[in-house]
Amino acid sequence: MTDRDARMIEAEREHGRSLLRFIRGRVRSDADAEDVLQDVWTQLAAQPEIEAIEQIGAWLHRVARNRITDRSRKKRPVALDDLAAVDADGELRLPDIMLRRDKNDDPDILMLRDLFWEELFTALDAMPEAQRSVFVANELEGRTLQAIADDRGEPLKTIISRKRYAVQRLRVHLNELHDELMGP
Repeated sequence: MTDRDARMIEAEREHGRSLLRFIRGRVRSDADAEDVLQDVWTQLAAQPEIEAIEQIGAWLHRVARNRITDRSRKKRPVALDDLAAVDADGELRLPDIMLRRDKNDDPDILMLRDLFWEELFTALDAMPEAQRSVFVANELEGRTLQAIADDRGEPLKTIISRKRYAVQRLRVHLNELHDELMGP
C-alpha cells in the first residue's frame, strides 16, 4: 500500500462520518448526501498530491460545501410528487398542469405530461370498450353521465358503474407509473 492510499484510508476513517453528517444537514435526501460524499471522495482521489493537503478535514468540508452549492445551482428536475396533489379521500391525483399546455412550460413538465398522456391512452386501450367509452365521453369530452345514459338508452347506474370500473383500472395503472418513476 502506498502512502497515498494510506492517507486516503486514514482520511475516510477520520472524517467520513462527520463529513456525511455535514452533507446530510444541507441536502434534500440521503441519496443526495451519498452522491455528494462520493463526489468528494472522487475529487480527493483525483488530487495529484494528497500529501500536500495540510488540513485534510477542512479541505474535505470545503469540497463538500462547493459540491452542495454546485448541485443547488443546477436546475432540479421536477418530481412527480411535487406535481401531484392528494384529494379529500387521500387519493393521488394529478393537477391541471397535466391537462393544459403553455409555451413557457418547463421541459421536465412537458416530458411528464407526454408520459402521462401516453400511459393514460395505453391504459384506456387495455380496458373494455364499454368502460373506455364512458370514461372518454365523461372526462375527456366533458359530457355528463346522465347525457351519456340518455344517448345510449342505458340506466344511469350502469353508466356510473362503468365509469367507476374505468377509474379503478386507470388508478392502478397510473399508480404503477408513479411507483416506477418515484421508486420504492
